[in-house]
Amino acid sequence: MNHDYADLAKQIIEALGGRQNIAQAAHCVTRLRLALRDEARVSLDALRAVDLVKGAFSTGGVFQVVIGAGEVDHVYDALLEQTGLQQATIAEVKSAGADTLNPLQRLVKVFSDVFMPILPAIIVAGLLMGVNNLLGAPGMFIPGKSLLAAYPGLDGLWGLINMMSNTSFVFLPALVGWSAAKRFGGSEILGIVLGLLLVHPDLLNAWNYGAAKAGLGGAQLPYFDIGFLHIEKVGYQGQILPILAAAWVMSQIEQRLKAVVPNSIQLLIVPIVTIVVSGTLALAVIGPVTRHIGIFITDGLVHVFNLAPALGAVLFGALYAPMVITGMHHMFIAVDLQLIASHGGTFIWPMIALSNIAQGSAALAMFWVSRNATEKSMASTSAISAYFGITEPAMFGVNLRLKFPFYAALAGSACAAAFISLGHVEASAIGVGGLPGFISIIPQFIPRFMLGMIIAIVLPFVLTFVLSRRSASKKLVAV
Repeated sequence: MNHDYADLAKQIIEALGGRQNIAQAAHCVTRLRLALRDEARVSLDALRAVDLVKGAFSTGGVFQVVIGAGEVDHVYDALLEQTGLQQATIAEVKSAGADTLNPLQRLVKVFSDVFMPILPAIIVAGLLMGVNNLLGAPGMFIPGKSLLAAYPGLDGLWGLINMMSNTSFVFLPALVGWSAAKRFGGSEILGIVLGLLLVHPDLLNAWNYGAAKAGLGGAQLPYFDIGFLHIEKVGYQGQILPILAAAWVMSQIEQRLKAVVPNSIQLLIVPIVTIVVSGTLALAVIGPVTRHIGIFITDGLVHVFNLAPALGAVLFGALYAPMVITGMHHMFIAVDLQLIASHGGTFIWPMIALSNIAQGSAALAMFWVSRNATEKSMASTSAISAYFGITEPAMFGVNLRLKFPFYAALAGSACAAAFISLGHVEASAIGVGGLPGFISIIPQFIPRFMLGMIIAIVLPFVLTFVLSRRSASKKLVAV
C-alpha cells in the first residue's frame, strides 16, 4: 500500500502540538522518539487516528510514536523536512528529556543507554551458543547420543561456533566498557582498554574463582603484592557490575584530569594516569566489592524463586509487559547476564520470551476476530513481529488500544511462566525473545519450554477470542 508520508507527518505534527512543540526527533526500528517541550499539548486521540500510527506513549522523558518497521523511516524523513529539525540520535533525544526523570527512571535510562548498543552482539552470541548446545546435547536428536558423538566430523564446526559464541561473553567487559564510557562521558577507547584489563589472560579466569577461593584440588588464589596492597589476581569474564562501576570511575577521573592538565600535555598525562588509577581501583576495590554485590543479588533472586517459583513467575509473567511500557525492562539484561555468569543460566529470559509470544498470540486472535481490513492487517503484521521478539507494534497498535487482548496476553504469559518455572527452565544465553527462543534454552529444558510456548500461544488466543464476544468495542469486533 502506498502512503502519502508528507500528509501523515503533517497530521502527526499537528497531533503533537505543532512543530514548535518538538525539540528533537529520532527514530528506532519501529518508533519515532521525540523530545517535546510540553507533552500536555499532545492530542492522543488525534495521534492514534492517524493512519500507520499503532500507538503512542511517554517513558523516560521521551515521547514515542509507534509506526512500524520500514514505514517509520519515511515518516521520520517527512517530519524532519516539515519541522526543519536536524537529524538526532536516540541518545540525544533521551538526553534532552532526561531533566524530567526521577532517580529510578534515571537508573533505568543508564542501563538502557549502556546495553542497547551492545545487544546485537549479545543476541548473536546467544544464538550461536544455542546452536552449539543442540549439537552437543545427548539424546536431543539421536537416542543416547549427541550429534557430535554420532558424527565426529562435526567436531571442527562445533569448535568454531563455540569460539564465536564465547567471544562476546569472554570479552563482555570490553563491550560494556566501551558503551559505558561513552554513556558516562569518558574516552571510549580507554573504556575498552579497562574492560580488556579485567579479562586479561594473566588473571585467573573468573569461572575458576570459586574453586580457587575454596582451595579445591589444591588451587590457590594468586595475588599482586605491591607493598601494603594485596590485590586478588582474578578476572571478571562475563560480569557486568565491575566494569559498569569501573567505567564510571574512569570517566570521572578522566574528566577531572582534562579540566586541570594543560592541553599541550593532555595526551601524555591523561590516558596513562586514568588507566593506572582506575585500573588499580578496579582490581583492588571496585571488582571485589561489585563481584560480591552481584553474587548477593543473583543468589537472592535464585533463593526467592526457589522458595515460591510459581508465585514469582506469575508475578513476573504478568508484570513484564507493563514494564516494557515504562522502559524498566532494560534492567533485566544486566540481571540475565549476571545470573549466567554466577549460575551458568538464567530463568528470567525464558519468561521474557514467553511474554513476547503471548502478546503476539493476542494480536493474532484479533486478526481472526476483527472485520476491519486495516485492523486485520495491523494485527497480523504486529503478531509476526511479536513472535520474533519485537512486541511494541502488537502491544500499542492492537492489544493495549483494545485492552482485553492485553489482559489476555498477561494471563497467558503468567501461566506459561509459572509452568516453566516449576520445571526450573533456564537459558544459557540471551537470544531472540520469541518463537526462536528455544535455541538458547539449556537442552534438557527445551521440551518443557516448548510446552510453555504452546501455553503462551494457545491461552492468549482463546482468551482474546472469548473476551472479544463480551467486548463493547463494536467498531472493530463482529458481535
